[in-house]
Amino acid sequence: MTSPTKPTQPVNPTKPRSRRTATALGSAAALVAASAGLWAATATTAHAAALPTPDHIIVVVMENHAYTQVIGSSSAPYLNSLATGGANLTQSFGITHPSQPNYYALFSGSTQGITDDSCVSVGALQGANLASEVTAAGKTWASYNETLPSQGSTVCSSGKYAQKHNPWFGFGNVALSSAKTFAQFPTDYTTLPNVSFVVPNLCSDMHDCSVGTGDTWVKNNLSAYATWATTHNSLLVVTFDEDNRLAGNRIPTVIYGAHVAPGSSSATTYNHYNLLRTLEDLAGATGHAGNAATASDITGIWN
Repeated sequence: MTSPTKPTQPVNPTKPRSRRTATALGSAAALVAASAGLWAATATTAHAAALPTPDHIIVVVMENHAYTQVIGSSSAPYLNSLATGGANLTQSFGITHPSQPNYYALFSGSTQGITDDSCVSVGALQGANLASEVTAAGKTWASYNETLPSQGSTVCSSGKYAQKHNPWFGFGNVALSSAKTFAQFPTDYTTLPNVSFVVPNLCSDMHDCSVGTGDTWVKNNLSAYATWATTHNSLLVVTFDEDNRLAGNRIPTVIYGAHVAPGSSSATTYNHYNLLRTLEDLAGATGHAGNAATASDITGIWN
């Protein structure tokens, strides 16, 4: 704390300051500036250190189940093992109903005016999205879509495949070739893109089939990656598009892998925009799309 100035004779405003006074003031100003610079540097470092910088992130999107239908359910032992071995977001929410606008919200920070599950016009949108931002940052992006007929196929539906769960097809600034079949999912995880989405088909994602079916699919197809991720600076995120319309749109969301504090949980209210914001920042993306720009990162789960 600075000591009060000792009263002196009134200062003549026209009289120049002494060299000693000017020197002292200059030194004080330099000290303040240096302190401010140190504070700014510390603040920047603290902000940057708030999230890890993983080499690979996989996001798996499941379907139409409320938090309590999955977390704590004996029908979902594998997903619960991810929740207890990683981080469990206990107050995670979808944005709306039905499915498709939630996928667009998670991918681009906006429902893009979509209110139903109708097949969209391929490439009609040009706004910022996770893929365009990651690509602009010099990182790599892909999606792996179960039962997609072929890489880059723009078909609306095929068997248990549904384009309504694949928002990247709506954007002209996302290469069609980045939409791969799930058969193209690599066994050498070092070859994975920096950020990718895995979208199971309508049975594997619990939409048409049971919680147990979806849980087994995730275990069979992604448990090896999840284990690998813990020691290879990578993350697995499992979330849901929406609930069953009976729980206020509260959904399961778990994060597992390197830098996640095992057994951690967060009761902070988050939604798809918070998750998008976090994915952007984890990946070092060039910006924040739509509502992600004003959303907060997911915190309190990183070690």
